[in-house]
Amino acid sequence: MKKPADNPADPFKKALTEATKVIADDPELAVSFTVDPPGMTNDAVRLPQVSRRMTRHEVLLARGTADAYALRLKYHDEGTHNRYAPQGQMARDLYEAMETARCEAVGARAMPGTAANIDAKIANEAERRGYGQITQASEAPLATAAGYLIRHLATGRPLPAGAENVMDLWRGFIEEQAGGTLENLDETLADQTAFAKFARQIIDDLGYGDQLGDDPDELNDEDEDEAASDDDRDEPDSTGSDDEDAEEDSEASPEQAQDQEQDAAQAQVSMDEMADADMAEETEMPEGDMPMEPPAPAPHSDADPDYTVFRTDYDEEIKAEDLAELQELERLRAYLDQQLEPLKGAVGRLANKLQRRLQAQQNRSWEFDLEEGMLDAGRLARVVANPTTPLSFKIEKDTEFRDTVVTLLLDNSGSMRGRPISIAAICADVLARTLERCQVKVEILGFTTRAWKGGQAREAWLNDGRPQTPGRLNDLRHIIYKSADAPWRRARENLGLMMKEGLLKENIDGEALEWAHRRLCQRPEARKILMVISDGAPVDDSTLSVNPANYLEKHLRDVIALVGRRKAVELIAIGIGHDVTRYYDHAVTITDVEQLAGAMTEQLASLFDSDKRGRARFVGLKRAS
Repeated sequence: MKKPADNPADPFKKALTEATKVIADDPELAVSFTVDPPGMTNDAVRLPQVSRRMTRHEVLLARGTADAYALRLKYHDEGTHNRYAPQGQMARDLYEAMETARCEAVGARAMPGTAANIDAKIANEAERRGYGQITQASEAPLATAAGYLIRHLATGRPLPAGAENVMDLWRGFIEEQAGGTLENLDETLADQTAFAKFARQIIDDLGYGDQLGDDPDELNDEDEDEAASDDDRDEPDSTGSDDEDAEEDSEASPEQAQDQEQDAAQAQVSMDEMADADMAEETEMPEGDMPMEPPAPAPHSDADPDYTVFRTDYDEEIKAEDLAELQELERLRAYLDQQLEPLKGAVGRLANKLQRRLQAQQNRSWEFDLEEGMLDAGRLARVVANPTTPLSFKIEKDTEFRDTVVTLLLDNSGSMRGRPISIAAICADVLARTLERCQVKVEILGFTTRAWKGGQAREAWLNDGRPQTPGRLNDLRHIIYKSADAPWRRARENLGLMMKEGLLKENIDGEALEWAHRRLCQRPEARKILMVISDGAPVDDSTLSVNPANYLEKHLRDVIALVGRRKAVELIAIGIGHDVTRYYDHAVTITDVEQLAGAMTEQLASLFDSDKRGRARFVGLKRAS
C-alpha cells in the first residue's frame, strides 16, 4: 500500500519557523500557522496559513508577516515604547505606526532581504483595505500614511501601489507641518528612545500635541530637582557641591550628559526654526489665510455619521478559500451534500421552475417598421414591388433581466448553526447555478465576527481604560464565498466552509449590508439586486453591553433607509423564524427552514415578473405601486 505523501508545505513552514527565530534572536519563540488573523506576543507569533498548493501569494504573505514580527521583537523594547506612549487615540495610532515602520526600516538596512518580503505584506494589507481606490485624504488613515512615509524615507524603497496612494494623499500635509522634524529621521532611527521623542514631536507638529500627555523626561527632571533640593537641605554648609556633583554625574553617566547636551542643542534649533517660521508667516502669508488643519476622519458609516467603531484594525474581508485548506473545503462540501441529500429533489424542481420562468422572458421580441436598426428581410418584397417604398428596419428588444447581478448576503451567526445554515448554503449553491445558466451574475457573501463577545478590539478598549460609549466593539469577518465574476464551478467547494466548526459567531447586520451594497454599487451591470437571508436582529454582546440597547438595530434601519434613498440596488430579505418585515419593506418571513428554497426562488422570480400585482404578491408589498 502506497504511503500518502506528506504536506508539501511542511518543509517551507519549518524553514520559515527557524528563520523567524533567528531574525528575532529568540530560539524559544513559538511560531504557528493558522487561518485566524496573524498576531504576536512576546513569546509567540501566529502566521497566515500556507495551504498544500503553496501559491506565490501565500508564500510571500507568510514570509512578509514573519519578517515584520521578527524585526519588531528584535528591535523593539516594550518598556521604552510604553514610557513615551501618548494618551489620546489618534496620537497613539500615529506613534504605533511610526514605531512599526522604524523596526522594519532598521531591519531592512541590516537584512535587505526582509524588505521585499514586508513589501508583499504591505501590498496585501493595502489591497484588503481598498487603499488603491481612495481618492481623498479624508478617506485614508493619517496614522497609516505617516507610517508608510517613515518607512519610505528611511529605506528609500518605493511602496506597493495601494500604500503609495495613501502616502501621497497625505504626504504634502505631513511634510508641510513636520518637514523640519523629519530631517532628523536618520539620526534617531537606530535609537528607540531618540525615535520615541522624534515621533512625539511629529505628532505635535501634526496638531495632536494635546493628546501626548505629560513628557516623561520632564517628570524625571522634576524628580531629580526635588532630590537635589533635599540633599541641599541635608548639607547646608557644603560649598562648590554643585560643580563637584555635576562632574561626578558626568563621569558616572557620560551618555546621559551627552543626551542632555543634544536635547539642549535640539531645543535651541527648534526655537530658531520656530522664530524663522513666524517671521516667514508674517511676511509671506496673505491676510485671512489660516494654517492647514488635518481633515476630519471619515465617518464609519455613510448611513449614520454618528455610528462609531472603536477599532477597525482587526476587521477582516476574506475569501472563503483563505479560511481553510482545499482538502478541508472538499471534506466540508461532501458533508454538506450528505446532510441535504433528501432536499436536493425539491430544491432542484424549484430551480428548474425559476429557470423556466426566466427563460420564458428570454425569447426574442422585435420592434418592426423602424427607420434604423437591422434590415428587415421579410419586408423587402414590398420594396421590390414598389421601389418608392422606404426600406424597413427592425431592432431586438432587451429583456428585463439582462445585464443583471444578484448578491446573496447570508447571515453566518451562531444562531444559524445546524439545519438553517445547511439549507441556506445549498439554496445559494443551486440559485447561483440556475441564474448563471440565464446569464445573470451572482455573488455570495457571508457575515459574522471573528470572536465571541469581543475580540482584539475589546482588548484594546480594556487596555485604554474602558472609554464610554466606544461604538461597535468586536472584530468583523466578512466572507466572499463567490465573487460575481467567478464561475459557479470554481466556488462550489467554498460553500462547504459554512459547515466549519467555530466559524459562526455573532452578527452585525448593518455594516454587512452596507458592505454588500457598496460592492454592488461598484459593479457595471445596469440592474443590481441584493437578497439578505437572516434569522433575526443584529446581536453582538460586547457592543450592546457598553452602548445603547438599540445601537446596532438603529444602524441597520439607517442603512436600509440609505439603500432605499439611493435606489441603485433593489433590496429584498428573507427572515428565518423571525419577522424581518419590521426592518425591510420588501421581505417575507418563513417559519420553517424547509421553506427557504421556495421563498428564495419565488422572490427572485417575482423581480422579473412584468405583472406588478404578481411582483407585489411575491415581494411582500402591501399593494402594487
